[in-house]
Amino acid sequence: MEKATPQKMHITVKILIGLIAGIIVGIVLNLMGQAEIANTYIKPFGTLFMNLIKMVIVPLVFASLVMGACGLGDIKSVGRIGGKTLAYFLVTTALAVIIGLIIGKVFNVGNGITLPTDASYEAPAPVGIVDTLLNIIPTNPFNALTQGNMLQVIAFALFVGVGISIVGAKAEIFKQGMDGFAEVMYSIIGGIMKLAPYAVFALIIPVVASQGAAVLGPLFMLVLSVYLACALHAAVVYSLSVKILGKFSPIKFFKLAAPAMMFAFTTASSAATLPFTLESSRKMGVSPEVRSFVLPLGATINMDGTAAFQGICALFVAAVYGINLSIGQMLTIIIAATLASIGTAGVPGAGTVMLGMVLTTVGLPLDAVAIIMGVERLMDMARTTINITGDMACAIIVAKSENELDEKYAQAEVGG
Repeated sequence: MEKATPQKMHITVKILIGLIAGIIVGIVLNLMGQAEIANTYIKPFGTLFMNLIKMVIVPLVFASLVMGACGLGDIKSVGRIGGKTLAYFLVTTALAVIIGLIIGKVFNVGNGITLPTDASYEAPAPVGIVDTLLNIIPTNPFNALTQGNMLQVIAFALFVGVGISIVGAKAEIFKQGMDGFAEVMYSIIGGIMKLAPYAVFALIIPVVASQGAAVLGPLFMLVLSVYLACALHAAVVYSLSVKILGKFSPIKFFKLAAPAMMFAFTTASSAATLPFTLESSRKMGVSPEVRSFVLPLGATINMDGTAAFQGICALFVAAVYGINLSIGQMLTIIIAATLASIGTAGVPGAGTVMLGMVLTTVGLPLDAVAIIMGVERLMDMARTTINITGDMACAIIVAKSENELDEKYAQAEVGG
């Protein structure tokens, strides 16, 4: 009789264990007043992992998008899929802002709270829509690659991919070389991902140790509202869109998306989570061409969680300063946050930049951003999780509309 082979623990379980263990250790260090231990001796391991991820992000995005674009065939296919992707992101972003405003109203965020308002925050100069569009096209693509300007990297990659398709046989050697380069990146990522549970453990401890439960204090309702809005957006918008438009089980979707969602929650970085979203979408049965196109694009421009956060924060700031927002101002917030989700995609700390832009649009004080920054990291974890979940939902829907979704493969991945 053959000995049963012990089943390996799933990466999702390992990450969850790392997350819970990290939270426990962080709370203990916080209660002991030893947050410095976490920052000095534990955080560097998480930083090392993030550096490994950052090392491969630009080449991974470039190679996967080139292969995705040339795999789609003609320019019409690229335009069609790009149009569907952009339309989905814009619609879900608008819905996210609306959900944020509703949740913020229901919970009266900021009501009856007196917070110090002498903190100063200088909002970055907003980038005009014309400048944003012009900046998408790099004048020097190599500078874009070295500087990690993701919008420009995406634009250049799409041009290269479409160019390969147009040239055809003469570019076959280059295409094979790029395909091999992409596979090398996937292989490197595969090795790095094995360290993810330990990285999650090392990354979450400093956050909990330094922030602690007390940090929520008067801002608890704000943080809770953002988490509820994000959860509602995932449960309603993503579940329904995946079910109705993608003909895909929401339960299977969230089960396969779990590793990426947990990693996004810990790192608060859509770009760093890209390898996980690519792998989760592969297990969902999304074709290489679609996932290689939609996911890198989504990691750069899709900000549903951030949009919900902005809606809630706008109400919070208004309440703190005793300002009543009109229906017209709320509509302005919806439009501004939706458009800003595209316009500020390439800016570091995009959530904060976007919030400053939205507050300016409706005439709210920017000083309050400094107040919110105290718990911004906690909210960033939730909104990033929703952002990348939306990327995967879009990949399923686009793949289904293009007959590029292998549902049998997804069925096998979740055990039938």
